[in-house]
Amino acid sequence: MAPASAPAPASAPASVGAAGEPVVPAQAAPRGAVRSAEPAQRHARPVITELRLSAFGRHRSAAFPLGPVTLFAGPSGSGKSQALAAYGALAALGAGATLDEAFPDAGTRIPDRALPDAQRRRGFRLGCTVDGPAGPVRLDLAVQAEPTLRIVGERLSQNGQILFATALRDPGRRSVQAAWLTGGAVGVTRAPLPDDRLGTALLPLRVAGSTAGQRQVLAAAEQVVVALRSVFACDPRPDRMRAPVPRGEGRLLADCANLADVLRRTRHECGTRHTLLAEAARTGCAGPVAGLDVREPEGGHVSAVLDRGPGRPATDLARLGSGELRFLALALVLLTGPGVLDMDPAAELLSARQALTVLADGFDHGLDGSQSAELLRLALLSCGRGHVRLVAAVGEGTAAAARRLPGVSVVDLSV
Repeated sequence: MAPASAPAPASAPASVGAAGEPVVPAQAAPRGAVRSAEPAQRHARPVITELRLSAFGRHRSAAFPLGPVTLFAGPSGSGKSQALAAYGALAALGAGATLDEAFPDAGTRIPDRALPDAQRRRGFRLGCTVDGPAGPVRLDLAVQAEPTLRIVGERLSQNGQILFATALRDPGRRSVQAAWLTGGAVGVTRAPLPDDRLGTALLPLRVAGSTAGQRQVLAAAEQVVVALRSVFACDPRPDRMRAPVPRGEGRLLADCANLADVLRRTRHECGTRHTLLAEAARTGCAGPVAGLDVREPEGGHVSAVLDRGPGRPATDLARLGSGELRFLALALVLLTGPGVLDMDPAAELLSARQALTVLADGFDHGLDGSQSAELLRLALLSCGRGHVRLVAAVGEGTAAAARRLPGVSVVDLSV
């Protein structure tokens, strides 16, 4: 069923038979292969190469290809933040979050001017394509936002073949009917799944992998989950970054409030990257910068300072401008990896086989042109190795500069 009375996308999130059963490959002929969001290539690490917003906020039938560095640009109200919010919500669901946790403001994601159906239901549709060792895999999701937040349809497909699908059969139950490819004499396995969690993320716990069909389903599901879990949404808050912080694990929070503690850790454990960050600070911070140092009084809190060189007093980070603090935090994220970020990547896969994706809404907020240019340089440096990807929303000034840079994809939402 469609969760909103908005126009249906070209392919619904879950095919449903006449009896309300999810349609799987044994019941439906495969459709044509899906267009890849990036030039034909096999990615060594699972990465999201396309974000689809079939009916989400102000977006209708939208498909955004995503490269190693992708910047969303456009005037205020064009949907930049909504696109990043959709990406972040999919990542949260892939990490095991409930719908309430992934969409705390689900009502605002209902398409503009969408009318309720006869049962007063409205909702939204979104999805993505994940490329990796298993090849391109599509995930499509239909969510009912009113009157009750729930998943009403989900589909995992590859090359036009549906590997896994769910459909809402009984609105009175908090479950959906799921079906996935088994192969052999059985063909299809059916089971109920909760309607408030991403079914794809639950498949590794439900599918044995004893048949070729099951192994195909598992490979596709695990690739999607790895890509979704390898996301770090970063929103530096300078007002929270100025005060000394307790010594902790040195894992950067989303608001970067514990920047000083993370700098303490990188100084001791990641000397090369800490040096690169100090070099970047010479561009992003006013005045001479000889290095980044940390003060850690016995039994006290940790604070960070800019080393101004011989004969000059150091400058506490608390005295830096908001743009300087945002710059340092974003540069740190781009130069490091999941090990120093407060995130939960797939533990069963080596970090070398995962690609970190940094989400940054308002990437250039409060930054001047030289700071934005330096961050783009760092992004291209890090993303060029294949270990890091950046998806960000930027202002027109940064977008104009980025359009001249090879390797940067700019999605213009003003057209």
